[in-house]
Amino acid sequence: MTLFLKNLLFTLVVPGSVAVFAPLLLTRVQPPVAGWGRLLSVPLFAIALALYLWSVWSFASRGKGTPLPIDAPKRLVLTGPYLHIRNPMYVAVMSALLGWLVAYRTPALLLYAFGAGAAFAGFVIWYEEPHLKRTFGGEYDRYRNTVPRWLPRRRRTPGT
Repeated sequence: MTLFLKNLLFTLVVPGSVAVFAPLLLTRVQPPVAGWGRLLSVPLFAIALALYLWSVWSFASRGKGTPLPIDAPKRLVLTGPYLHIRNPMYVAVMSALLGWLVAYRTPALLLYAFGAGAAFAGFVIWYEEPHLKRTFGGEYDRYRNTVPRWLPRRRRTPGT
């Protein structure tokens, strides 16, 4: 139960702030665009939520930890969405930000999403990846060499 509560608290504070509360503040004075923008944002939010929850579940069930660096998983998580991309939580948050951007189409959201993406990339490249290499060594090297950082690759069939 404690692991569940820690993951819930992290989710509300960190991705909740970045993917929900800050965009709400940036859009609080205007309605979403009509038509296709609002319609297209719904699957982006659904993908974001599903991917994030699947990622946290994988962290807790496989890694016995949380996304918080001071309570990180004890084992390298190689299941769930981590089979396809190395950073599904960041991709989930960016999907939510894209949903906001499509629904509201404001320059403030565009700048915010760009800044969040740059911050995520910097944190992953300069902190997380070196830390994972120190912690998990060759296991992480093999994982990093076979699973892409952000977007899944189409699996190749033999002979192509």
